[in-house]
Formats: sequence, C-alpha cells, structure tokens
Amino acid sequence: MKKTSAVRTKSHKSIGARLWEQRYLFLLLLPALVWVILICYAPMTGLYMAFVNYTPKGNGYFQDLIQSPFVGMDWFEYFFSTDFIKIMRNTLATSLLTLLFSFPLPILLAICLNEVKRPGVKKFIQTASYLPYFISWVIAANIFITFLSSDGVINQLLMAIGFTDEQILFFQHGPYFWWIIAIANAWKVLGYNAIIYLAAISGISQDMYEAADVDGASRLQKIWYVTLPALKPTILVLLILAIGGVLNTGFEQQLLMGNNSILDYSDVLDTYAYRYGLKNGMYSYGTAVGLFKSVVSFILVMGANYISKKFSDDNSALF
Repeated sequence: MKKTSAVRTKSHKSIGARLWEQRYLFLLLLPALVWVILICYAPMTGLYMAFVNYTPKGNGYFQDLIQSPFVGMDWFEYFFSTDFIKIMRNTLATSLLTLLFSFPLPILLAICLNEVKRPGVKKFIQTASYLPYFISWVIAANIFITFLSSDGVINQLLMAIGFTDEQILFFQHGPYFWWIIAIANAWKVLGYNAIIYLAAISGISQDMYEAADVDGASRLQKIWYVTLPALKPTILVLLILAIGGVLNTGFEQQLLMGNNSILDYSDVLDTYAYRYGLKNGMYSYGTAVGLFKSVVSFILVMGANYISKKFSDDNSALF
C-alpha cells in the first residue's frame, strides 16, 4: 500500500515540480537544445523564400525577405511547366539504379563475411570494402573519370577481350551516366552499410544456429532460415530510409562527373536547384525546388513506414 501511495503521489506532481526536480538534467540538455534550434530550425525560416520573389537589396537578409513581393505557388508552377519531367526522370533513374545496387549488395557482403572463418581474411575484406566511404567525392570522381576515359583501364580491357573495336566515350553518352553514378554510389557505401548488417548478425542468438545444426541444416539453409529472417527488421528500417531518400541522388558526384554534353541526363534536383538558385541568382526558384524535394521525401518516408507497419508481422517500422 505504501509503495502504491508513493507512486500515485509522484505521478500527481505538477509539471513545474517535476521540471524543478530535474532542473540539472535540463541544464545539461540546454546547450544541445540551443544548437538544434539555431542550426536545424532557425534556417527553416528561409523556406518562406519559395513563396516570394526574393532579391537581395543590401538591407539585410530578413528585411529583404519580408519586403519581397508574395507570389504564392508561382515558382512551383513554373518548375512543373518547364524542366520538371526531365529533372525527375534523371533523379528517379539515378536513384532507382543506385537502390538496385546499393541495397542488396551490403546484405550479401555482410552474410559472406559472416561465413568467413579466418579472422585475418575477414578483417582485411571488411577494411578494404569500408575504405571507399572515407574517400571524398573529388578523389572518387577522378578515379572513375580516369578509369572510364578513352584510354583508361576499362576501355583497354574491353578492347583486349574483344568486346569492342573502338574506344567507348562513357562520359559523352547520357544513359551511361546513370549507370556510372549508380555504381559509384554503391561502391562508396558498400562497406559502411555492410557493417550495419554485420552488427545485426552478431546479435543473432547462437542457439538458433546450433538448433539448425542439430536438424542437419546446411550453411545455405542456415542463411535462408536463420540469418535472413533475423535481419528482416534491420532490412525494413534501412529500406524505409532508402525510399525516403530516393530523391537524394547526390550532388557532388553529378557536379564533378557531369559535363555540358550530357546535362540533359546528369542534371538532377540538387544540381538543378544549385544551378538556378546560386549560379543564376534565382534564389526563390532554387528554394522552391529544394522544398518540393523535401516534401516528397517526407511523404515517401511516411508512406513506406505505414506500409511496413501495416503488412509486417513483427512491426518492423521506423516509428
């Protein structure tokens, strides 16, 4: 009875009393809260720029923004009536091809590494696959441009095996560019994403593998009936995040590896917003394109999370 009364007394305390009791914890939280407000939320006031015709006049950012004429949805309508189809085609083509490579390959690599019995070999492969993640896109883009140049290794190899009789200009053919970006993206994140799955595999109870051994399961059967089902929650969460970022095809790789001859295939939402918003000085138009991408990405995350929650038997949803 005394314990129950104490719990009731504690639960009936006012919010102010509970805040005062935990004041030191809130003081520790205050710097992080200030940082989030200043860095994450304060810049979001600039989204208003998408609904006005903003032009810097030297009176200060906020004053110029407030005094800019309101145009409503005009910038969005302009985007939908001009380059929308081309930009969305390039963005979705690059994103879906990237997803095709970068999503299943880390799972396969993690499962293969888990089956390697020699620790030295396992660590070497894991480190070698993880290193590209730390390479900047400036270096990575130069690597791909050098390898795929007219006299590069790839062309020499293709000509040596008789696949082609003449050099292939990979960066002069637009559709090739989508595949190059997808392969480059998958190469960069392969080792990093594999570590996430390896961490999930390490959390699988060994009793399940021992039970499978008792039942006479082979290594492939243990992967299919033990490892993959245990990885399902992790796979679904990362798939939700990947679907939410389907419009985030990247910026540096397109900017560094693209050129004017294939601009109709290399221009995606990020580079398009940069080119018009910053290089051409159409700040409101660039903001409108960026806001469109953010809204669509949010809808995709919510939709993928809802579908996962509704049709998954183990409630493997993000939130």
